[in-house]
This record gives sequence, C-alpha cells and structure tokens, in this order.
Amino acid sequence: MNELYKKVASSKITISELMLPSHTNFSGKIHGGYILSLLDQIAFACASKFSGHYCVTASVDTVDFLNPIEVGELVTMKASVNYVGKSSMIVGIRVEAENIQTGKVKHCNSSHFTMVAKDKDGNNTQVPGLILSSDIELKRFFNCIKHISLKKEKNQHEEIFDYKAASSLEILKQYNVKLETF
Repeated sequence: MNELYKKVASSKITISELMLPSHTNFSGKIHGGYILSLLDQIAFACASKFSGHYCVTASVDTVDFLNPIEVGELVTMKASVNYVGKSSMIVGIRVEAENIQTGKVKHCNSSHFTMVAKDKDGNNTQVPGLILSSDIELKRFFNCIKHISLKKEKNQHEEIFDYKAASSLEILKQYNVKLETF
C-alpha cells in the first residue's frame, strides 16, 4: 500500500544527456521539440516515482525557453513534485546546460507539467499527500495553487466572454489585426 504522505525529496529525479548534432534544428541549436520530449520523460518518471503508479501527461502548463542549448553541451534536468491534488501532481522541471570544456552552466528552461496517476485499469487513482519541508517547497506549492486559480479563471472567462460584442471588437483596434466579415 502507498504511503499517505511523502516528502518532495522522494519525487526528485535528475537526468543528464549530452546534446548531439542529431538533436539540432535548422539554426544549429538544440531543437525545442527534442527538449520537450525529454521534459515529458522526466515528468513521467518523477510523477510515477512519487505516486507509485503509471502516470499520464494531462497538460503542459508552462514551458519557458530562456537560453538556447548548443551541440556538445551537457543538459541536466531536475524534476520534483511541487503540488498534489487527488490524482494529479504538478511537476516542476529546471533545465540547465553546461559547457563541458569551460564548466559554465546556464539556466535554459523552466517547465511545469500536470501529471495524473492511473490504476491498472486506466482509471484515475489517488496519490500520496505532499510533505513540505523547506521554504522553497512551500513557495512552489503556493505558486501552483495560484497557477491553478488563474487557469480556472481563464476557463471561466472563455465561457462567459462575448467575443462579438461591439465593446469586445473595439478592443481589437489596439492590436495588429484586421477583421474580415464573417
């Protein structure tokens, strides 16, 4: 049986991979899609390790590409569960790239994935509660609460907002957009 509560530390996963020429985009930098694939893998590993269950990606909440990654750099991804619901977890991931010749490390990406635990029949299943043991863990948990609240507010706004109202269409005048008749 799974524990009722687990420490954030029990979810931590770190992976490192050397970036190869086969991982590049047309500009010679490491392709963002390749990094996204690695992010999804570590989010899965982190959530599955914490929950003790197979997990699926429910949403990719944030992916902030901050600095490009070069061929030959060692990319390290650090993931931990920052928030838990009933069957869901928000996994935070930090991506750093190190020039292995100079030792210089740069922060390249920060991401948040919502993962959902599944039982053997594919149904959502309960995850352990989260034990917060440090100021940074507390901060991350509260940041997730705020993000969830903003996501709900956005979804509610979309349900009630009248896109075709004259006042709404007037707002568009301040943007680089032109409406055709529809």
